[in-house]
Amino acid sequence: MRHKILTVDDSQTIRIFLREAFKPFDCEIFEAANGLEGLSVAAKAAPDLILLDVTMLVMNGVEMLTRLKANPLLKAIPVIMLTAEGGREHVLNMITLGARDYVVKPFKKDTLIEKVGRIISLKPLTRGPGELRSILDTVDILVVEDKPAIIQQIEEGLKHTPWRIHGVSSQNDAVDFCGRLAPDVIIVSLSLPEGTAFTLLRTIRASLRTKFTPVVALVVKTDVAAQSQAEQVGFSSIITKPLLFPDFETKIAKSMNLDTSRRYFNVEGDCLIMSLPENCTAAVLTEVTQYLQTKLTEAVDSGQGKVLIDIHNVRSLHMGIVELLMKMVQMCRDLAMQHALIGNPALIAECKGVAETNEWTLHETIEDAKAYLEKSALTA
Repeated sequence: MRHKILTVDDSQTIRIFLREAFKPFDCEIFEAANGLEGLSVAAKAAPDLILLDVTMLVMNGVEMLTRLKANPLLKAIPVIMLTAEGGREHVLNMITLGARDYVVKPFKKDTLIEKVGRIISLKPLTRGPGELRSILDTVDILVVEDKPAIIQQIEEGLKHTPWRIHGVSSQNDAVDFCGRLAPDVIIVSLSLPEGTAFTLLRTIRASLRTKFTPVVALVVKTDVAAQSQAEQVGFSSIITKPLLFPDFETKIAKSMNLDTSRRYFNVEGDCLIMSLPENCTAAVLTEVTQYLQTKLTEAVDSGQGKVLIDIHNVRSLHMGIVELLMKMVQMCRDLAMQHALIGNPALIAECKGVAETNEWTLHETIEDAKAYLEKSALTA
């Protein structure tokens, strides 16, 4: 549920400044130009927090605060006062009247955000369901690992992606990095000395900047005790060593809630093309299967009536792949979509028996498959 913040200030410049300060967060901003207007908006909007200027015409902030706290329906709303005076007596007066905190003008955005974050949970703004970040978008990944060979292995394993890998070897280096740049995901090795990984997790969660950043534990596969502890203390996910790609990539993408469909599905003209990778693990097949119905439905809805199933990169055919192909072909038939299978000669030879049984058409290139579907459409 989105938090609602009411800003009450007679300066339009300040209200714009406050609105911009909260743009990166999932919250709704309401505005009022004086205390009287602020009381009216507060009664209608029921905000979770009020940022209240002290010096205003019509009704100043102190009077509005006094009336808020006298109203049984509004008195529980926390208030942060915005004041040009930071003297002890002035501050004590505001606290006595019921203000939760105060900020002295002029103030920096970071100071304001930090104080607000102590009262309400400021969740970074994410895109809507139709606007998920893609696996092809650039993201920043912080790897906290004291073994350079592991960082190098991760860099090598992900070099085909647009992802930026930043490797550090200690907790202090990780904290310093997050102070400069908020990463999209943090990978922390549980083999860091003296339980540093768990201390670092607490530090990350205590900072407003990284409070909601996914933190993935990196641990030796046989260290079951460490994996169990990681689950209990709240790591977002667990990846085991030795690292296996692309399963590693899939887990990291999932932790960031990235749309991974573009690894397998692409649109060219009036064709939807599904391409399977060289190593079709069980995780890959599960991921592809999850997208099938959505992608085929979207294609039909967009006027794409042809499907090309490209398996020429697949190392070898196994029952999991065959079952996926059969499922996709059946969906194509149900949706009345033309479809064709593309593979290298060796795979085509493996597929022939299954293809004849299921009435698939086999082609060696995308161009051949497109030409076949064009011809079929003309003669249909």
